[in-house]
Amino acid sequence: TETTETTETTETNTIAADTEVKIKKGVIDNKSINTLPIETYEVKSGDTLSAIFNRANLSAKELILSTKTEHAKKLLNIFPGETISIQKKAEDNKLASISKRVSDTETVIISLTKDNEYKSEVIINKLEYKRGSANSSIESSLYLSAKEAGLDDNLIMQLAGIFGWDIDFALDIRPGDSFLVIYEEIFRDGKKIKNGNILAAEFINKKERFVALRYEDPIGDADYFTPEGRRMKKAFLRAPVDFRRISSHFKPQRWHPVLGVKRPHRGVDYAAAIGTPIKAAGNGKVIFRGWKGGYGRVVIIKHGAQYSTLYGHMSKFQKNVVKGSRVKQGQIIGYVGKSGLATGPHLHYEFRINGVHKNPVTVKLPAAFPIEKKYKKDFIRKTTPLLTEIEARSKTIVALREKTKSEKHESEE
Repeated sequence: TETTETTETTETNTIAADTEVKIKKGVIDNKSINTLPIETYEVKSGDTLSAIFNRANLSAKELILSTKTEHAKKLLNIFPGETISIQKKAEDNKLASISKRVSDTETVIISLTKDNEYKSEVIINKLEYKRGSANSSIESSLYLSAKEAGLDDNLIMQLAGIFGWDIDFALDIRPGDSFLVIYEEIFRDGKKIKNGNILAAEFINKKERFVALRYEDPIGDADYFTPEGRRMKKAFLRAPVDFRRISSHFKPQRWHPVLGVKRPHRGVDYAAAIGTPIKAAGNGKVIFRGWKGGYGRVVIIKHGAQYSTLYGHMSKFQKNVVKGSRVKQGQIIGYVGKSGLATGPHLHYEFRINGVHKNPVTVKLPAAFPIEKKYKKDFIRKTTPLLTEIEARSKTIVALREKTKSEKHESEE
């Protein structure tokens, strides 16, 4: 198993703005404050800013005066796990400054001025973007192999989302499949704070190679495309729910577990916990929402002239999803249950083309719209460097794997 490329960094403990930041509002002379020691307090469950002040041995008067400032509201809203930084005056241990990072790019700071008044400001922290990469062969599951390669949950979900239109990660993965990803690493003050978007990715499934490139058009809309400019996204989700397993497949005849007779099963049953969100498989219009016999609580969506989808056995509907409403792909329309004739919680999902039932697992899904012609040149310009990089990395990885296999074979002989 291969691992990610990593970068070691250290963080300088400072509150005041440096050359990498700019001040939104307020002008504070922080020269004297910068030399004071910094005390840090972690926000615990149930904490208020008043409780933090008590722990820091600061008075209620200091709390009132400091929180009357312009940006104090951003500091008042505190959540468990956050860190509050406090500095005190050397001569009397009174509050000199208090600060909190309120987002990846913003820090609010309240400081005592030379006039002995509190002023607040919001400091904009410059972020630095670098590229990281990871690759691995899959032994059992994508999740485990990706974790071993150093990917976090967010990147794993991105990877599954990008290729989930072509690959069923619950059913299609085989030992020997592999992936390669190039992604953003986001740094602040020289320290990595999180991973960003996947920029390019390769997935080899059952010896078939898929490549995806992230492209953001001039108006700011971003999506993933093949090198030829076709969207990875299809017009429909392959599975409209995060499921544990398929409990019943699409079959011309199936023994019904409740009725005790043979009858066609014209959909797929996805077993999932009660309350699991169910998503609209594609953009469309709700043509039915209500109780429908053995299906229990049902939503039926019409997708243009040819396609329709049915979602059965729901525990409840999403409030804003009613007959006649428009829904978007991925929008939550209801929740998994066992209403109607059902032995356990699951989603019964049907996919129809011109009224004819098709197997949702194997039906060829229509492609989404390709990249707009007016953006094709911009697409090529922006994605060519990514494609070149992932092709080069892919060739290197293949060569290394072949060398490893050859050396292993020679040692066995």
